[in-house]
Amino acid sequence: MNKEDPIIIVGAGLAGLTSAAYLSREGYNVQLLEQSDICGGLITSFSHDGFVFDTGARSIENSGVVKPLLKDLGIEIELLDSKVSLGIEKDILSMSGSEDIKKYKALLISKFPENINDIDKIFKVIKKITKSMKVIYGFDNPIFKKDFTHDKEYLIHELMPWFGKFILAVMHMNRMNKPINDFLKKYTSNQALIDIISQHFFKKTPTFFALGYFYVYQEYLYPRGGTGELTKKLSEKVIENGAKIKKNTLIKYIDPQNKILVDNKGNKYNYSKLIWAADLKNLYSITDFEQLDTKNKLKCLKQKELFDSNRGGDSVFSLYLGIDKPLSYFEKISHGHFLYTPQSKGLANTNTKELNNILNNFDKLSKEEIIDWANKYCSLNTIEISIPSLRDPQLSPAGKTGLIANIFFEYDLVKKIKDAKWYKEFKEIVENKLIEILQSTIYPEIKNKILFQFSFSPLSYNSKVKTSEGAITGWTYEKKVPVVHSIQKIPKSVKTAIPDIYQVGQWAYSPAGIPTAILTGWYGADAIMK
Repeated sequence: MNKEDPIIIVGAGLAGLTSAAYLSREGYNVQLLEQSDICGGLITSFSHDGFVFDTGARSIENSGVVKPLLKDLGIEIELLDSKVSLGIEKDILSMSGSEDIKKYKALLISKFPENINDIDKIFKVIKKITKSMKVIYGFDNPIFKKDFTHDKEYLIHELMPWFGKFILAVMHMNRMNKPINDFLKKYTSNQALIDIISQHFFKKTPTFFALGYFYVYQEYLYPRGGTGELTKKLSEKVIENGAKIKKNTLIKYIDPQNKILVDNKGNKYNYSKLIWAADLKNLYSITDFEQLDTKNKLKCLKQKELFDSNRGGDSVFSLYLGIDKPLSYFEKISHGHFLYTPQSKGLANTNTKELNNILNNFDKLSKEEIIDWANKYCSLNTIEISIPSLRDPQLSPAGKTGLIANIFFEYDLVKKIKDAKWYKEFKEIVENKLIEILQSTIYPEIKNKILFQFSFSPLSYNSKVKTSEGAITGWTYEKKVPVVHSIQKIPKSVKTAIPDIYQVGQWAYSPAGIPTAILTGWYGADAIMK
């Protein structure tokens, strides 16, 4: 194709921006269409009453991808260390190095002394997984190194020695793809212990991905100014390269035969190649397959059926607080990224049988019964706490602190509550319960110090980012994943069943995350340039 031929990218999240940055750098005619009034998708930051908060990711994992991307594109961002704390009840640990994993093991033994042998076996596996993770993600991904095939010194002394270890590590990864809860049941029958280890993660997260976080925690980064600085700088680079970004533009119809898009205002866009960096269910629902030849039409309809039968993964309920307490109070307790479990009982059946009973019998249950379940669920859950200004003090007013508290939350339940017309009340109930938990456990001095509170529910994420079921990392692990889910096959993840349309982002590859969003964005651009 000629570089003058129009390339349209739909979705200005991290993946779409990555594709746009690389294509525009090489002089291609690129237009990026974004349905929101801000670029970044789930990697954005916003200001509220002088406090800066993050919308999606609370930290950025490098994983041999983020820093090389920025260097390759010539983007300068100050990346601060984002240390992680883990807490159970009154015990809090830093997770900033490999020695801290041993401390976490000791903490679990103190909570579950009768399971010391089980814990010992589990941590032997964690040690092996973190070793493999260091191989896979501790080396700068070579795709971001220009002309590395001509650099003999690099090939012989760096890439080739690493590549052999990489293959072995990937083989190890592929053997450890059983859901984390099922894996832990091989080593212990104590459900509370299983929950305490696993409820940090999405339902049925593959074991390697879940336990690999004990390595990932050690290399978390935080852009000065908020996580949104990453996508903000990428957006600026895209424009600097000569590409166009059009916001508040929602694509409603695609004619793949004539290569035409139509937006929510009736505007039409011609394309030679299209990169879809958004929800794949939506792509296949708005695309008109009728004019395609029979072979392509049947192929596309089969893919549509597969996606429609699947669903997005876990979503979250996010509480945002402005607190009239200085940073010094919070920094004595934890780092700025803090996974806190107020009780060591674990969720047990709360998030499985009890939740399913509510979903299946919602109309038969009273409001009080549902609220009682929600209060119990919040009390037993693990809360992901983020304090942006503990990483960058400029992100909250002097003497005050902004705090975000996340818990996983079921989209279908919140949708039923909204349909029953008590959504606003329910949001306030969950907000207040989370505040009560924080006040009665880890932050007793914030009582009567809250300046404001508001929240995002799974419905908020569904509305703001147009992501199925409010998912924050693509497809659920509870069903067979309908996209590429093998790390060595990432280059193939960008292919779709639709002629001249590519897919990138959290829906294109699983398990999804910041590094894989960038990688799919790069491979999507590369597929077109080839």
